[in-house]
Amino acid sequence: MTKPLAGTHILITRPAHQAGSLAGKVRAAGGIPFLFPVLEILDTKDQGSLLTIVARLDEFDLAIFISPNAVNKAMSLIRTKRPWPRKLKVAAVGQGTARELRNLGVDEVIAPALRFDSEALLDMDDLQQVGGKRVVVFRGDSGRELLGDELLKRGAVLEYAECYRRVKPNTDTAPLLRAWANNEMSAITITSSEGLRNLFDMVGKSGQAWLKTTPLFVSHARIAQTATELGLTHVILTPAGDEGLLQGLFSYFQPETSEDCVSGKP
Repeated sequence: MTKPLAGTHILITRPAHQAGSLAGKVRAAGGIPFLFPVLEILDTKDQGSLLTIVARLDEFDLAIFISPNAVNKAMSLIRTKRPWPRKLKVAAVGQGTARELRNLGVDEVIAPALRFDSEALLDMDDLQQVGGKRVVVFRGDSGRELLGDELLKRGAVLEYAECYRRVKPNTDTAPLLRAWANNEMSAITITSSEGLRNLFDMVGKSGQAWLKTTPLFVSHARIAQTATELGLTHVILTPAGDEGLLQGLFSYFQPETSEDCVSGKP
């Protein structure tokens, strides 16, 4: 059977430490992944505030993790300082974040099954009655305020634990611009609005012209809206996560076989 991405060059923009899984799946489907991280994940500058919250974990009723990066950065620190409180409930914004928690031994995780965003988590029954509950949100710097604002409206006592920061990488764009010039870029995958803005800035005016003509696969409606604001019109909205991006790519490049490829049928 012809592989659904045979001969296609796919730009993967996830942070370097998170790009391997999607790159491997693209390669397995016959595609040629081009890794170009548009976000770099660093430790927070203020470790003191984070350490204070880690020491007080027993005071909280619910801990919410915004992303896999929040899990990795926070849990690696927590494990060096103390055990995880057995009575502390845990929630995650998406299944990828929940999976990271389970990999670290946190088995019972409240997480939405379909949409992977703050709105979906807020819709869950477990987050409806939080009046008087003490909630800590593990997140990166300057994250969205919607989740926290809504929890406060519902009566929660909220604290933020910023455990990482996102920066725009200082990356050589020449290989990417060369690939575009040689017509060797079939599609772009983007998983955050901030990452898309970084990509737009990093490639400059010449790259922006190519960016506007290359199919852009995005995993959330917010990212699609950002693309529109930047003047990008060839935008394909996919389901969330790596599997969702793959499904979108398969459907676009070989629609007649996409369902079988996603499900693993021969």
